[in-house]
Amino acid sequence: MTVFPELHAALRTHFGLDGFRPGQEEIVRAVSAGEDVLAVMPTGSGKSLCYQLPAVAAPGTALVISPLIALMNDQVRALRENGIAAAALNSANSPEENAAIEADLAAGRLDLLYMAPERLGMHSTLHLLRKAPIRFIAVDEAHCVSQWGHDFRPDYLEIGRLRAALGLPLAAFTATADPATREEIVARLFGGRAPRLFVHGFDRPNLHLSFAVKDRPRRQVLDFVSRHRGESGIVYCASRARTETLAAALADEGHPAIAYHAGLETAARRAVERRFAEDEALIVVATVAFGMGIDRPDIRWVLHADLPKSVEAWYQEIGRAGRDGLPSEILTLYGPDDIRLRRMQIDESPAADARKALDHARLNSLLAIAEATECRRVPLLRYFGEESNPCGNCDLCDAPPETFDGTEAAQKALSAAVRSGQRFGAGHLIDILTGNPTERIRRLGHDALPTFGVGREMSRARWQGIFRQLMAHDLLRPEPGRHGALVVTEKGRAVLRGERTLRLRADTIRRAERIPHAAALVGEEDAPLFAALRALRKKLAQDAGIPAYMIFNDRTLIAMAEERPADLDALARIPGVGAVKLEKYGPAFLEVITGAPVMKPPARRLKLAGTEAGTLHDRLLEAARALEHGPDGTDRPVFCPPGLVARIATDPPASRARLEQMLGRRRAPRLADAFWQILRSADTG
Repeated sequence: MTVFPELHAALRTHFGLDGFRPGQEEIVRAVSAGEDVLAVMPTGSGKSLCYQLPAVAAPGTALVISPLIALMNDQVRALRENGIAAAALNSANSPEENAAIEADLAAGRLDLLYMAPERLGMHSTLHLLRKAPIRFIAVDEAHCVSQWGHDFRPDYLEIGRLRAALGLPLAAFTATADPATREEIVARLFGGRAPRLFVHGFDRPNLHLSFAVKDRPRRQVLDFVSRHRGESGIVYCASRARTETLAAALADEGHPAIAYHAGLETAARRAVERRFAEDEALIVVATVAFGMGIDRPDIRWVLHADLPKSVEAWYQEIGRAGRDGLPSEILTLYGPDDIRLRRMQIDESPAADARKALDHARLNSLLAIAEATECRRVPLLRYFGEESNPCGNCDLCDAPPETFDGTEAAQKALSAAVRSGQRFGAGHLIDILTGNPTERIRRLGHDALPTFGVGREMSRARWQGIFRQLMAHDLLRPEPGRHGALVVTEKGRAVLRGERTLRLRADTIRRAERIPHAAALVGEEDAPLFAALRALRKKLAQDAGIPAYMIFNDRTLIAMAEERPADLDALARIPGVGAVKLEKYGPAFLEVITGAPVMKPPARRLKLAGTEAGTLHDRLLEAARALEHGPDGTDRPVFCPPGLVARIATDPPASRARLEQMLGRRRAPRLADAFWQILRSADTG
């Protein structure tokens, strides 16, 4: 191994440290030796030192790509305080300040130069860096390069091109990267050339992990924060509006709280960041726009008022607490509306089905942690490829939940899904299990299924908890192509066959505070399809340059999501779908509903869609085709034009003689008997 005695001297001189934290030294040595490096290290483990120390200990400049101006400015200030020559080249500087930084860079007077990825696309940047004594490139928050990661930043794609253009070694750092994300980081940053990979433990043993089902969630937030009065913390919310209402509620109870989201003016956001850096007890109520790369070590708690979208996002956000290694508290609230919202966001996104399936799987993994019956760290660390014993520092280790043998209940639920064709969500399946004879249940004939009413002994709320847990255990999984319909996985079939048992939590979900979103207009099982229909409507409206409601209004989309028409005839019967809109938009919407391509029928048949004449047309056309070569298929062909079939279906003849007249002398002997029988059965039917 190459020896770098200057590293320890610089470590002591500039950082005041006598030794490395676990995992740091081998990474520092690899970076100093000019190797390509990908390091996955938990927040608070000292990633920054792994590139800052090599930059200080040898001549030249390290180029650091960092996602946020506020973060890089904070780090530059801290480095300068440590006697290190560092600067940040960004748009927040004056032209004179940037000119001075460029002069220092060219003269070799900088140890570290920070830059945002957005600046890399400028031609002048490449020209500047070619003339500078750059030793290596360091990339902070490297997961941002991955479309499979939780915070994709397109400008990060410029980094790989810059590395290739300059021919420099590159060191990439991130706190959260599963195998799929790591692969994409390697492909996009290193051009497929394998770097040295360092994956150091994901565990943050000082964080006490808790989850709670929403029950008067605002009160839950206020009670939690009151227990931590005087401590600095972050409340994460799923929407901008929610940050402002919760911040106001906290302020009303005497807490120093302020909202933060991307909708604020830049100056207002900077003011919050400054206050948070300086105020020991400030509470920031924020969307995920806040906190990437927060360097403050004494955040004592993080509370998620709404469920995040993935384990990676959750882990990144809770990692902002306790960076100093001291005990810190984590609480995550969740409920049915959170799950519905996250499912809708996945299904409404323009991503490919493979990406949506992965996003659903990642959400399921987070639900598995939320719905765990034993130590939460065990499934969390297993997600990142590590095995763990019970931690003793989570709510389930503190007070194990009551559980029950859920095998029989799971078999009932899984059987209901299979027997109903795996085409429905939890709400409909619970109606089957509890024997709720809704109009939809009766129309579909599901009141005749063997599973109808077999779960009457349990309440609807308890069944909702069971279905959540079945999805968390990956026994049931939403099918992206079917817009939220639950399908039974291979693991689920093993339970259904009695090959494995299952223990579940004996909890119930009470009525949760609803998220004010259009998805709340439909049931949980129909929300994903409703979201997909809205996404299609939005695209069509944008293409046409008209308001979305001019395509179809929400009421019509809700009816589509609830009725799930299987063909154009059924779609035509949805209120609000007229003949013109059916012809113009019907096939596209039906393709979303069915998940299969739709052949657009001839215009004359399309006009009959949803009417009795349409059904009659299809029966007559089928008979005409069957008899084209006679009853035994050997006669000379007699063809009946589709237009003639449409006329007969639209205006059925009142007599056999009139039918023969319409068919003509050549067709009547072959077709009149069959056609007349179909017409008479339609009359009597």
